[in-house]
Amino acid sequence: MDNVGDDYIIFDNISFSDLMKDIYVTTKEKEKKINRLIDQLEPMINNISDATIAVPLIKDYLDVGVKNDDHLLKMASVLQRIITNKEKGSSGGDMLLLSEEEKMQLMELAEVEVKKLNKG
Repeated sequence: MDNVGDDYIIFDNISFSDLMKDIYVTTKEKEKKINRLIDQLEPMINNISDATIAVPLIKDYLDVGVKNDDHLLKMASVLQRIITNKEKGSSGGDMLLLSEEEKMQLMELAEVEVKKLNKG
């Protein structure tokens, strides 16, 4: 990634580069926590029945981590496009921020999150 918008303030004195650093640090910390969890569960697995209980838990943690990372990266990508367009002086016109496919993906993600919130 080039230095597009590194100093661009998104909100509350948080720059784009601050946001990217936070995403990186959070991802690495989560990776360490998951590895620690696996390390703690590993000695408890003595037979196949223990594994059938522990492995799905580990899988769920990993799946949540991957989904969260994916959402953060998509958000950062959208912000980078907005910043790039602003820096180039684009007013919209021919430079669309999102393709129709990306708009549909974001709407689907939003609907999934709203359903989760309504259930919880």
